[in-house]
Parts: sequence; structure tokens; C-alpha cells
Amino acid sequence: MTSTLSDVEPKLRPSPLALAVLSLLVIGPLHPYAMQRLLKMWGKDQVINVGQRANLYKTIRRLHDAGLIAVRATERDQQFPERTVYELTDAGRGDLQDWLTGMLAVPRNEFPQFPAALSFIMLLDPGQAQAVLERRAGHLRENLASVERGLDNYSAALPRVTLLEDEYLCAVTAAELSWITSILDDLRSGTLTWSYDELAGVAASFLPDRSFLPGSSFRPP
Repeated sequence: MTSTLSDVEPKLRPSPLALAVLSLLVIGPLHPYAMQRLLKMWGKDQVINVGQRANLYKTIRRLHDAGLIAVRATERDQQFPERTVYELTDAGRGDLQDWLTGMLAVPRNEFPQFPAALSFIMLLDPGQAQAVLERRAGHLRENLASVERGLDNYSAALPRVTLLEDEYLCAVTAAELSWITSILDDLRSGTLTWSYDELAGVAASFLPDRSFLPGSSFRPP
């Protein structure tokens, strides 16, 4: 029987968590609980969302359905619930290489929350914006100090290649903190400011035909 396009399973799209599962299974067969523990123990939870075990099980199920991993065995122990042990398939090993090289080589717009919120920061007044960005700067300083401490603790014991994501987090966090500090300086000095009247005028100039809008003027919430 000739297959049709509808009969062909869609190729599984890569995700950080799926990449992590396949990468762990390169070491050898593992059950989901061990995967989650290893990811946290190795600090990968700083760059991969492994906090919810339900998401991990969902990802494992998708990888299994796609044939990228297979059930190796089922472990039974009186102290623990029954655990399914998974192993990497040849197809999974091939996709892992493709995903890894693609994620490293091609920048992607992942639509994080912060730039989205920045695009509407004018809905706060300058004083409110300054206050919330000062709070963010404080969190960034704490995060940066934490990652730097981790690098200091492990750099002498581990090969540098195993700590590259920490170096990246340091660089990105430091760059964001530096940028936010410059924005705060401009807010405090008044170099960066805005008002309702100014924004209403800009909105009117960019929307000469307002017939499709439910209201007739720009107003912040």
C-alpha cells in the first residue's frame, strides 16, 4: 500500500529538554528520575527547565513515540515505584547530532519575556520604569554573583568545556546588567523620559486612519 503525506509522522522538533534527555542517554540507559537528578546535580537546570517532572515525562514520551529512544528495561524495587529505563536508539543518536549542531550554529528568536515587556514599558511612567528596572538590576547582580561563584568552585576541578554554559550565562548577565545600568542612569538624569501627550502624538502620526480602532486616543492603562 502506498503511503500518503498524512501517513508520515512529522519530524520531532528539537527542544532544550529533549536535547538534554538524548545527551544523557549517550552515557548509558537511565530512568527519568535519574535523568532529572543528574541534570540538577550537574547544574543544567540553570539553562534547561527541568523543575517540573511532568514536562520531563512528556518529553520522554514524545522521544519514545518518535523512535529516538527505546525502553531498555523496567526496574522493580520495593522501596521505589516501578521505573522504566530508556536507552538511545540509532535514530536518536543521529538526531542528537543534528539538533546539537543546529542549536549551536543558528541563532533563533526564542521570544523571551523581558524584550516583550520592554516593548511596552512606555505604559509605565518613567518613575515606575526606574523602580522595576532597579529591582531587575538587583536580581541580575545576585544571579551574576551566584554563577561566578559556581565557576570559581568548579573551574579548577572540571574541564573548561563542561562549564561553557556558565561562562555564557556570566557574559550575558553581565551585558544585560551593564545595559540596564545605563538605562537607569538616563532615567535618573532625565535623559530618557516620556509623557502621555508625547506618546499620543507619536501614535497619531503613525495611525492617520483610526477608523478601525475601537477608541479614538492613546491612553496608558
